[in-house]
Amino acid sequence: MASMTQSPVSFTGNMASKPTASDLLRSSSNGVCGVPLKVLGKAQFGAKRRDFTITAKVRKVKKHEYPWPEDPDLNVKGGVLSHLSPFKPLKEKPKPVTLDFEKPLMDLQKKIIDVQKMANETGLDFSDQIISLENKYQQALKDLYTHLTPIQRVNIARHPNRPTFLDHVFNITEKFVELHGDRAGYDDPAIVTGLGTINGRSYMFMGHQKGRNTKENIQRNFGMPTPHGYRKALRMMYYADHHGFPIVTFIDTPGAYADLKSEELGQGEAIAQNLRTMFGLKVPIVSIVMGEGGSGGALAIGCANKLLMLENAVFYVASPEACAAILWKTAKASPKAAEKLKITATELTKLQIADGVIPEPLGGAHADSYWTSQQIKTAIVESMDELAKMDTETLLKHRAQKFRKLGGFQEGVPIDPKRKVNMKKKEEPIVPFSKTSETELRDEVEKLKLQILEASKSSAEHPETGLKEMIAKLEREIDYEYDEAAKALGMEDKILMVREEVAKGRNLTDQLANHAVKEKIEQLKEEFNKILPSAPNYPSLMYKLHMLEELSKTSNLPKKSTNKDELKLEINKRFSELMDRPDVKQKIETLKAEITSNTDSEPEINEKVSQLREELESEFKTVLKSVGLQVVPTKPEALQKVETFYEEVNMIIDDVVNSSDLKERIELLKTMVEKAGNAPDEDSKSKIQALVAEIKQSITEAISSPELKERHERLSAEISEDVKSAVGSNGSLGKENTGDPQVTVNVETNRSFV
Repeated sequence: MASMTQSPVSFTGNMASKPTASDLLRSSSNGVCGVPLKVLGKAQFGAKRRDFTITAKVRKVKKHEYPWPEDPDLNVKGGVLSHLSPFKPLKEKPKPVTLDFEKPLMDLQKKIIDVQKMANETGLDFSDQIISLENKYQQALKDLYTHLTPIQRVNIARHPNRPTFLDHVFNITEKFVELHGDRAGYDDPAIVTGLGTINGRSYMFMGHQKGRNTKENIQRNFGMPTPHGYRKALRMMYYADHHGFPIVTFIDTPGAYADLKSEELGQGEAIAQNLRTMFGLKVPIVSIVMGEGGSGGALAIGCANKLLMLENAVFYVASPEACAAILWKTAKASPKAAEKLKITATELTKLQIADGVIPEPLGGAHADSYWTSQQIKTAIVESMDELAKMDTETLLKHRAQKFRKLGGFQEGVPIDPKRKVNMKKKEEPIVPFSKTSETELRDEVEKLKLQILEASKSSAEHPETGLKEMIAKLEREIDYEYDEAAKALGMEDKILMVREEVAKGRNLTDQLANHAVKEKIEQLKEEFNKILPSAPNYPSLMYKLHMLEELSKTSNLPKKSTNKDELKLEINKRFSELMDRPDVKQKIETLKAEITSNTDSEPEINEKVSQLREELESEFKTVLKSVGLQVVPTKPEALQKVETFYEEVNMIIDDVVNSSDLKERIELLKTMVEKAGNAPDEDSKSKIQALVAEIKQSITEAISSPELKERHERLSAEISEDVKSAVGSNGSLGKENTGDPQVTVNVETNRSFV
């Protein structure tokens, strides 16, 4: 029988006179049954009674004013809301962190600071230089942040200064009370939960909380929750479901904490329990991915009716570094892994995993955290308004269907047996491009031109098929020449990058991003066209462009050929015969000789020129009458307008010709013609033709402005009205036709014949 070494504890007062609960217990360890311990102690041991007292000292601490003090200080730093949570504003601003791809921006920023410092030291005015540098900085910032690569977005999502869950909550709520503990272990600081109001409506908020500095990150375990954190979130979910509070979750974690202790406490079970419970909650749930959402640690509070992502947030099953280490055996392949994983907000929205993208300011959410918070607030209110219209059954089906439809699989649809063998689509074989020589192209084009002209003269059908094939062939040749020029000039990578951005931009809803892509395309075009003449295949390219232009014009001839065109050809033929007559030639040569020799008698020369002009007009009227046409004089006002218009066109042409760029090309053309001589080789001939076509194109573009076209059309309409009125006033003019459509010709305005 075991012996007891302790003395029985004695009590004084009422407790000593009455049997206590311990006295009524029966002990089986000492071999005696039914005997009170008090009596047993007296009978067996006879120990002396010892009295003692137990005291406890309570350490005095500051009264914990939580969640709301009686008299909150309205002027406290951070606002009244800072009373509601131990989360306080930082005493010092976080140090700026520059990511690797942002270094060019920092160089521009440094230049701006240096110029401002120089202006302050010297007292000189450098405002123009500062404004120019600031504009360059803003443009570079816009170009950079509207065309980020996936790995760059990952780096922004992990930015140390990125706003945390509580930063956003205090920006969007009128009141917020943090709730602690899972009632089963301890309060995990990596997950924060609480009640808050937006526009007077109460919500249950919960989310991953990272630290804003090293000390806070250690305290918050870098936003990686333990099972206690997920069980705390689960408790708040039940609480919100019971009281009817809509739930808003914020996701920002690299993943659940994967240490030995967490696994022992049931990390996987806690996440699974959350997943199962969230699908049965009868209140609307909206999840916001505000940073990085990693694996099950993010999904444990992400089974929502609406999953929204910030523009630079990422959501993945494995981090790019882990994926690269598994597939490519090195973490350096993380950029490639980030692209293949499709983890950005835009890609996940295409895959219907995310339901929307919340915009961020240029520079990321940390550039303007309050603005970002307001965008989140707007998205929450809109989503909750939409979900509030659903009844409970519809809401549960909506949440289940969101995850059921991921992957796009459909049962019961038969699959083609051929596809069962190999589901991967076979790549089409790349046919190598065979370049055609310029001589062969020229011969083919000339042959086709002759066929089209012969077909237009006769009633035979023109070769439509051959024409289309030749145009398509020339277009392929020109595309090939452009690609070769881009390779030679080192522009291939830039063009490919812009093509990828354009392909992505077609699915963007942000109009600013589309505008930025357009600006980049125009900038690239300007840069490419500027250095294009230095490409080695530039003459060949311009020659083929010229051939394509001529072939396109030739192809339009038979389609647009009418009686009017035939009449124009006949008039030009008669006019050429008139100008080739010996007597007319003699008069013109005599007048030229007098103008050359008699430079002083200007009035006499002008009179003779006018006389010869009247004679030629009279002769030409006779020619027109021979083909059944009448000459209708126009009003002097109209003639004056025509003269003014011609002078303006001539001035534009002179300005274009005298411009430095075109003047250099004309001088280059003269030099090339002098070097080539009377018998140029094929290479020189193609270069000359390409340069001539380029000069013509520049002049044509200069006089093809919309303003000139509009004025020309208006002038033509006025002259047509004059002609119609003249014809209507003299009925005999329309009776001399010989069956052809009536055409009136104005000798004054149709100078192209001369």
